[in-house]
Amino acid sequence: MSIASPESPAVNVGGSGELRAHLQELERRGKLIRVSRPINKDTELHPLVRWQFRGLPESQRKAFLFENVYDSRGRSYGFPVVVGALAASEEIYALALGSSTADLSANWRKALSSPVEPVLVDAAPVQEVVHSGSDLLAWGGLDMLPVPISTPGFDNAPYFNSAVWIVRDPETGLRNAGLYRGMIKSPTRTGVFSESSKDTTIIWEKCNRDGRPLEAAAVIGAAPAVYFSAIQIAPFGTDELGIAGALQGHPVELVKCRTIDLEVPAQAEFVVEGVIHTDMLEPEGSFGEAHGYCDPRSLSMAFEAKCITHRRDAIFLSIISQLTPSESSKTKQAGYEANLLRYLREGCGLRGVQRVMLKEELLNRQYCVIVMRKTDRYEPMNALYAMLNRRASPKILVAVDEDIDPTNDTMVNWAIVNRCQPHRDLKVVHPRPLPFGPLRYVGGSEGYDRQDSAVLIDATRKADFPPVALPKREFMENARKIWEELDLPALDPRTPWHGYSLGLWPQENADEAELAIEGRYYETGEKLMQRRVPTPPGTRLHEVRRHDLH
Repeated sequence: MSIASPESPAVNVGGSGELRAHLQELERRGKLIRVSRPINKDTELHPLVRWQFRGLPESQRKAFLFENVYDSRGRSYGFPVVVGALAASEEIYALALGSSTADLSANWRKALSSPVEPVLVDAAPVQEVVHSGSDLLAWGGLDMLPVPISTPGFDNAPYFNSAVWIVRDPETGLRNAGLYRGMIKSPTRTGVFSESSKDTTIIWEKCNRDGRPLEAAAVIGAAPAVYFSAIQIAPFGTDELGIAGALQGHPVELVKCRTIDLEVPAQAEFVVEGVIHTDMLEPEGSFGEAHGYCDPRSLSMAFEAKCITHRRDAIFLSIISQLTPSESSKTKQAGYEANLLRYLREGCGLRGVQRVMLKEELLNRQYCVIVMRKTDRYEPMNALYAMLNRRASPKILVAVDEDIDPTNDTMVNWAIVNRCQPHRDLKVVHPRPLPFGPLRYVGGSEGYDRQDSAVLIDATRKADFPPVALPKREFMENARKIWEELDLPALDPRTPWHGYSLGLWPQENADEAELAIEGRYYETGEKLMQRRVPTPPGTRLHEVRRHDLH
């Protein structure tokens, strides 16, 4: 792979606009790789970036800026393509919001509770160049955009995977922004795959009842906060651009579209204006989806482009999606978790809930761990059942105590096997709708039916437990200093890395441990030898031990 040197002609990532400022910061921090060699967007671009999600630790993932892009027809593009810039890693995601990874959850909770209204401007960089009417096709229409093929070998076309689709509710006039895939079908036509529960689908159905088309704008290369808010599962009627303003700390600037009655982010790179037909649906697919399998084909909405506006030196933004972990799954995680924590604590009054963790590798909605400082014995199961009311309710839900790191699979399973009695603490809820995943395609076959179920596991402690069997914190911390003095390999501690009490530890045991570290363990041995238990012929050891436990 040839990477542009500082002396090479390079795409300018500076200038006004939140995405460009973010790219500039990524480059400054060494988180942006410029690729100057020719790259085929249909066969090489996504597979190249995909390798870092399959072959590198998250900390080493970066954004890629491809400066010389062509397609399988031999056509070169005047626009570079950037991939991984939104969320190749949690660090890049946090940088996109000017935040630290530690502050993400708090920033999201604040943004969800205190949106910042967008502001309207008269002129915008995204409208520096306008193609409409006959000029649109003269420039190739959608063919002018370097849309990559996401899953070469299985996808049947390039798909918009970074288009924020903006529509307006015909009844309330409220704006909605959502991130959906869109198959490129012709120079002026795309699909729009919006699931049946999505807000855009609800708005489409309203227009369908009224017998009128739905005006829509596909925004590409908006500020990162616009993407992060558009991808959230917010209550119907929420203006996602208000949440975006709160996330980035200032209002999103909007400009009126040229051919339709909508407003779009002024600092975006591209906007495709048009209408979604409501008198028809068209087959679309196959396309690799976030659940890790290809969607063979689905009926989707049909979008017709009327106008394309863009910056003079526009950069096309694409996203690594499909099989998780991916850039797409990382963009969802922090916001989803903050939204659910707010729902459980404020909406359901479950104050014992301390954290909600969604397993990114499992679509951020198939596996959920709820961390509890429970107020009573009913609260864990109440929290688990409350999660079933959400639109994207998980399939496997586990409640654990505060000492369990929900991101550590071994710790969660440790809690399940040690703190849970399945006959008491495991509930199977049936029927449930089939989740977004391959069961939708094969349900009703010989091996699967058309219904699903959810598993709820209370893996919290119902009584005091003995201490965790590791050295106390002070001894582990001292040993780490020695480790570093010996210049041994850098440590990446996994929890638990020190022992701690869980309540069931008599003072006598604590005193004996203190004697041991003072070297006075013979005193304990002498004491225990005085407590001998006679074992006459025929003694069964397990019976003696069982009696001793009680």
